[in-house]
Amino acid sequence: MSPNKATRVSGNPAQSPSPSLRSRASPPAPLTTHSVVTVLVLLLALGTQFFAPHLPYAILRLFTHDQALNITPRNPIVLQEPPTCPESEAQVKYVGTFNTKPTRSMALAEQAKRVAAEFEFGDDAVNKAVKEFIREMDEGLEKEGTEMSQIPTYVTAVPNGTEKGLYMAVDLGGTNFRVCSIQLHGNTTFSLTQSKVAIPRELMVAKTSKELFSFLAKQIEAFLKTHHEEHYAGTLRRREGNSVPPQHDEIFNLGFTFSFPVNQIGINKGMLMRWTKGFDIQDAVGKDVCALLQHEIDELHLPVKVAALVNDTVGTLMARSYTSPGKTGTLLGAIFGTGTNGAYVERLDKVTKLTKDKNAGEYDSSTGEMIVNTEWGSFDNSLRTLPNTPYDIELDEKSVNPGIQMFEKRVSGMFLGELLRLALLKLIKDPNVPLFTDDNSSSNDVHSTTQIHDSSPIWKQWGLDTSFLSVCAGDSSPGYRMLRQTLDKDYDISAVSAEDAEAVREIAAAIGRRAARLAAVAIAGIVINTGRLDRPSGSATTERKSSIEPPRGDVDGSDGDEIDVGVDGSLVEFYPNFEEYIREALRAVAEIGTKGEKRVRIGIAKDGSGVGAALIALVAGQVAAPE
Repeated sequence: MSPNKATRVSGNPAQSPSPSLRSRASPPAPLTTHSVVTVLVLLLALGTQFFAPHLPYAILRLFTHDQALNITPRNPIVLQEPPTCPESEAQVKYVGTFNTKPTRSMALAEQAKRVAAEFEFGDDAVNKAVKEFIREMDEGLEKEGTEMSQIPTYVTAVPNGTEKGLYMAVDLGGTNFRVCSIQLHGNTTFSLTQSKVAIPRELMVAKTSKELFSFLAKQIEAFLKTHHEEHYAGTLRRREGNSVPPQHDEIFNLGFTFSFPVNQIGINKGMLMRWTKGFDIQDAVGKDVCALLQHEIDELHLPVKVAALVNDTVGTLMARSYTSPGKTGTLLGAIFGTGTNGAYVERLDKVTKLTKDKNAGEYDSSTGEMIVNTEWGSFDNSLRTLPNTPYDIELDEKSVNPGIQMFEKRVSGMFLGELLRLALLKLIKDPNVPLFTDDNSSSNDVHSTTQIHDSSPIWKQWGLDTSFLSVCAGDSSPGYRMLRQTLDKDYDISAVSAEDAEAVREIAAAIGRRAARLAAVAIAGIVINTGRLDRPSGSATTERKSSIEPPRGDVDGSDGDEIDVGVDGSLVEFYPNFEEYIREALRAVAEIGTKGEKRVRIGIAKDGSGVGAALIALVAGQVAAPE
């Protein structure tokens, strides 16, 4: 057999070669099937671990055509990196309370501006109101029953600073009663001793006047016991019947500052016309308030005579004239505090309702002037020129005296806080305005959710004090920290945001600015109508009628061209920029302008209701006690 020919082997096992022969001649047996599968599974598992992060993106790119594929042997699709989000910026660790600035909600800022605009009182409105004020001034000088009462005070000269003596004064000006003794030094200076007590709420609305005036007399007794023991000791002896009645020089002449509308018919006689400022004692209306007080003083046998009835505004005028620099007497005394009112020096011949009244009380006509108590709180009750927002309307409707004192309700401290509260409440109740509300704490720069607690005074009438407007106007701290702390501490509104504070501040500023511009209306009306811009001479003083020009102590003189205005009250004393807003409005009045405004000298009257009352008591010292 040829070696190159293949040997054919039969399929019969009997004919198969022997095992030894088979092992030498046959090749190695191939891998079994299950071994191959095992290897493939291992390779697939390893590949999955490597390619898994890339597969979803790779598959996605195969089925999208928004960009050209860039697949090469060196850059297979499974190795291409998927796009990644940019790494977030490192977060600054939160420090402090007012340092972060979340996204502002323009809805709140816009609504705050809209509400603030409702309190706008522009130059044209100021000029129209001044003309109406002058008209009502003249009307009140001619007849009774007018909107501005224009009450003659029977005081016909202002002090000049040389007056001397020890006098008493009491002041019922609102929610407090003050008792004072004043030593006038005769050189424009004085010393004052005083005590003050709150009027119990139940006495403000007592059934009879005796309840209130008996309380006042007992405060006078306590003051004498504490500060003037020698007079009080004599009082005790007289009570026991061991002493003769006091001599005239042992009796205190008392000026009674009574800050409510009265029909004054003498220097120490005046009939109460109506109550204001939360008082309501119907039994007293129409009665002589000096006689009511004197009766209770006599019941206690006190050495005190009610010598003069003084409106607090008249007292402010007298006190300012006593202490003011220069030789010119003061033209106007104005109160801008809990209430508002003004008293000014008018030519006697214009006060025709007094000069032509045959039943009028006696008065000194030698100076040709008389101080008139305007009672300007009731100016324009008919709302011919006064602004009248929805907040003004609601405040008036819910007040104890709706329909009257309309000027006062837009100017005085008793009402400005309530106007702000009503304006804020409207925004709080509007679901579309995010005032004092947060979707979550991240939208608030103090990282806490704002909350108005159920006990918050903002839900209650008169709950927001006008002093809060001063806080708003004076807060220049970062993020209005003072404003926010006040809302938290005093008004139970926690976690107030900077945006909330800014909105509150804008509305509060608009209310305060409007009040000041309305105050300027009254000042301008009196300056124009008295003709003081056209004549440099000031008011008649207590000595000028005797042709005496006394020295004024250490106070510098002036050229006499100024128009002196004395002011008192919390608004002019504590509200930032109140005088600047007044002057801004004065310059806008056509008859005054920039030149006239510069001539108006506005000064704080030091203790007008005390010193002024004492000064009038001095002038009226020889008048008999009221009966």
